[in-house]
Amino acid sequence: MFLLFMIIVKSRATDFSERSDQSTLWSEMVRHNYQTMLLRERNINRRQDSRMMQASTEGDFEADESQYLLSDTDNDHRTVNPSSSSRLCCISYCLRNCIAGVCRGIMGCCVRRRQLSARSIHVGHVTTEKYPPNVIRNQKYNFFTFIPLVLFEQFKFFLNLYFLVMATSQFIPELRIGYLYTYWGPLGFVIVVTMIRELVDDIRRKQRDKEVNIQKYKKLGPNGIRNTTSANIKVGDLIIVEKDQRVPADMVFLRTTEASGSCFVRTDQLDGETDWKLRLAVPVTQKLESDDELFTIDATIFAEKPQKDIYNFLGTFTRHDNETEESLGVENTVWAGTVVASGRLVGVVVYTGDETRAVMNNSTPRSKVGLLDMEINNLTKLLFVAVLGLTLVMMCLKGFGGPWYRYFFRFLLLFSYIIPISLRVNLDVGKAFYSWLIQRDKEMEGTVVRSTTIPEELGRLTYLMTDKTGTLTQNEMIFKILHLGTVAYGMDTFDEIMAHIRTFYTSSNNTSAKVTPTRMRKTVVTKVGEAVRALALCHNVTPVYEDGEEPTMENTEAEIQAEQSVTYQASSPDEVALVKWTESVGLALVHRDLTTLTLRTPTGNMIKYTVLQIFPFTSESKRMGIIVREEDSGEIILYMKGADTVMAGIVEYNDWLEEECANLAQKGLRTLVVARKVLTLEQYLHFEQRYTAAKLSVNERGSRVAAVVESLERDLELLCLTGVEDKLQTNVKQTLELLRNAGMKIWMLTGDKLETATCIAKSSRLVSPNQGLHVMGNVSSRREAHLELNTLRRKSDSALIIKGDALETCLQYYEHELMDLAVQCPAVVVCRCSPTQKASVVRLIKRHTGKRTAAVGDGGNDVSMIQAADAGIGIVGKEGKQASLAADFSILQFQHIARLCLVHGRDSYKRSAALSQFVMHRGLIISTIQAIFSSIFYYSSVALYQGFLMVGYATFYTNFPVFSLVLDRDVSPNMALSYPELYKDLRKGRSLSYKTFFIWVFISIYQGAVLMYGAMLLFEDELIHVVSISFTSLILTELLMVGLTVRTWHYLMVVAHFLSLAFYALSVIFMHYFDWNFIKSKDFFWKVVVITLVSCLPLYILKFLRRRFTPPTYSKLEELNTFGSSSLTQP
Repeated sequence: MFLLFMIIVKSRATDFSERSDQSTLWSEMVRHNYQTMLLRERNINRRQDSRMMQASTEGDFEADESQYLLSDTDNDHRTVNPSSSSRLCCISYCLRNCIAGVCRGIMGCCVRRRQLSARSIHVGHVTTEKYPPNVIRNQKYNFFTFIPLVLFEQFKFFLNLYFLVMATSQFIPELRIGYLYTYWGPLGFVIVVTMIRELVDDIRRKQRDKEVNIQKYKKLGPNGIRNTTSANIKVGDLIIVEKDQRVPADMVFLRTTEASGSCFVRTDQLDGETDWKLRLAVPVTQKLESDDELFTIDATIFAEKPQKDIYNFLGTFTRHDNETEESLGVENTVWAGTVVASGRLVGVVVYTGDETRAVMNNSTPRSKVGLLDMEINNLTKLLFVAVLGLTLVMMCLKGFGGPWYRYFFRFLLLFSYIIPISLRVNLDVGKAFYSWLIQRDKEMEGTVVRSTTIPEELGRLTYLMTDKTGTLTQNEMIFKILHLGTVAYGMDTFDEIMAHIRTFYTSSNNTSAKVTPTRMRKTVVTKVGEAVRALALCHNVTPVYEDGEEPTMENTEAEIQAEQSVTYQASSPDEVALVKWTESVGLALVHRDLTTLTLRTPTGNMIKYTVLQIFPFTSESKRMGIIVREEDSGEIILYMKGADTVMAGIVEYNDWLEEECANLAQKGLRTLVVARKVLTLEQYLHFEQRYTAAKLSVNERGSRVAAVVESLERDLELLCLTGVEDKLQTNVKQTLELLRNAGMKIWMLTGDKLETATCIAKSSRLVSPNQGLHVMGNVSSRREAHLELNTLRRKSDSALIIKGDALETCLQYYEHELMDLAVQCPAVVVCRCSPTQKASVVRLIKRHTGKRTAAVGDGGNDVSMIQAADAGIGIVGKEGKQASLAADFSILQFQHIARLCLVHGRDSYKRSAALSQFVMHRGLIISTIQAIFSSIFYYSSVALYQGFLMVGYATFYTNFPVFSLVLDRDVSPNMALSYPELYKDLRKGRSLSYKTFFIWVFISIYQGAVLMYGAMLLFEDELIHVVSISFTSLILTELLMVGLTVRTWHYLMVVAHFLSLAFYALSVIFMHYFDWNFIKSKDFFWKVVVITLVSCLPLYILKFLRRRFTPPTYSKLEELNTFGSSSLTQP
């Protein structure tokens, strides 16, 4: 009942947020449960007795759930007359669900979930409404739930529950076959190790939570500033956050010490992005003389209900005493978990605790199950069938007379060692050891293993999905080309641009060049000057000075150069590359704040611009814009830049943009189109009025603002086209070649345009030079999809390049046909691919092929793909850490993937396969001995090895040598990387298969028979000593079999063997298991040696003959390398 209650509580915690109408759900569950029992009754033989019926009802939870998902129309067609037994079972089901419903109701009363809603906060006043406490709690357990929940998590697995039943049965005298600790010892060891691990992890989580919750913050009040802890912060509090301090709750940014009214925050712990984000204080409160005036104004903040979206916020700031209203967006907020990077800020808390963005975006730790674990699970089921089969055989031979059920259960207990309880412990510890080795590898420093359950998956990969930008490339942008339509400038002609810029800014008497009317013919100098000026103004880059002060109007050029130590902060590395380039050609950005921009010309003059409006880049608009007014001339200009697909429709007619964009894309360059529009004062004032009204709207604010901005983006003057190169990662070509030779099929999934993706695929050697390319064009109908697939079918050994929209169309009509053709291609490139499509492609490959997949990425848009793959690999790149934090394995460079898979993946799979089969062999051989002993002695259900012998057999006597197999390896790392073709054999699963499993079964039966019958034959006059004889031979046999399995010896393996022998010798001497005088006799010694040799020597001979006549591939390569090395050393 206690475990049942824990199951109900756990299901309640999982389904709590999904609850809408419990009474309706309860009635539906009762009705569907009743129908389930009726359907089930029809398939049950009426001759089965009630005991079989009761036993079968315990396995119907899954059937009950699947039946509940059936539609009402399906169930209405099924009419079955229920029998009395079905009614009884239905009543039990209803009673069980009734208890569950009552418990859920009690939970609902005790833990009532708060409805999320919008809120209005009176600035400077205490909020009377109740909101969640600002407490961070990541613990899984508390003092009362630790033991119950850990036990529940352990015994929900079949193996642990099976051994719990076996161990519990020993409390019944009629079923007891040995000492209690022989069953409770191994089970207790497993549970204690698990509990200690969970306890340590939870204590660490509690310590981390405590460190966050007790952090001190300054709270601004009517009577001054006082200190408070993060856990005591409430909605409506005015909190002061210093530089480099973590923001404790979601706040609206009111004031800052920065004169610009803005500050930077670091959001890498929230969204994984390493670039600083610019946040703006509310203008009304920033203009106040001091922080104390916040308590004198009558102001209210309206905030939308808590959302998961960290990139958007909807709110308004209303000051009632002077009837001022300001719209609030995400730029006016600072979320919990971010860190203030510049200045000091004052904010009002709007969300706390569970309602903060950071907590709402937290998800429960995911758990992936590897292919090896599933294979071992299937083999364990076979072992369970073997236990039942052997028990039935013994019962048939013994006969079913008398209390046969008692004997049946005793035999089940005797043969339960066939299913090794230590298997899971050994594998878990082995996986942790493999993870430790991966992180300690000096050849790929910085690697972090975040999921220690699937290191073997790295050794069985067939498909590798990879992002392009930041993964195959460095995300390090270098400005390559400036194209003006009639002339293009490359890196070797940038000095001409410098000369043109100097001429452009010295040709006028003013400090700035005048804006040339659009319709007039322009000189090359004017075109270059206006293009470079547009690049220097149209961005969101802010210069940050670390040494010295910002340049001023009075600084001379020499002083500027001496004081200059500047870094640029922006949300995109493309923009930083553009601003750095404009600086290199003579037009530098020296200052930026909320309302102004200052440029330094080649002559040293400062040009000041007022920022009137900024339109940030979004994934929907794919462009950004800025409206500036030059202070000297008063001219107002709109600058826009963005993707060619968007900008081509809003610039004036031209005949060169589309062609040149395609040419730059073929060179692998990222392109941006830059344009402008000169506005009159009347045009701008009219636009500002409509834009402000749209921003103040509460409903459909985004669409209204976009419509107003689009009304201004018409007939823009095309200034230039830029080309920026994203450099390839180190050794990308060699790494892809290694992985392709290893048999992996590599798919590149990117959001870039088709031409750029194709160029990177060629330059990185993702597509070999001798391979053909099939570019699937625009597909918008079923007929077009059919024609494209027929064309692809006729091409062999061609790489496929397809756009995301074409992929969606083909999958809609011909999913199976497309996937059948795509998986046969040597490489696939999917361009213009959204994050959702990336994850969908991974799932499609897994579903259609059943092969193991890996996904590699470095940005937040790759997280869904990484989580969908069997093995997710994240690269710590310039886009941030979000991908690496969500991945199973985090690396610093793409080239590390080759060593991660070909070396560590191979070793992990081979070692776990050998370890698991040997642990099974250890249980099979002792069960074989027990079966022979029982059959010889009149099918007696008495254990041959009593007391500590059974516990010591699986722990001190054999476990050290067996576990030392995690140090074994078949080939060296250099050979694995030199011959990547060796990796192909791993995907066949030959190291752990039904064939190898049954080979080990036959070996166990042979050796068990030799040990038992040999002991009986050689010591027929001394049957009383059969236990000491057979057990000693068993220990020696296990140690010799470990030596037979090892392929490369490690000194710790030798230490483990001698350590086990020492433990056994000491236990024989001091624990008095056997007759010491008999153990010291010569007959005992040489006859035990004979039995051990008979059990092991034939296997050693077979291994020698196999290596001699049919050696494995890696053995041939070793001989080849040895022969080549020796021939090179000969004179």
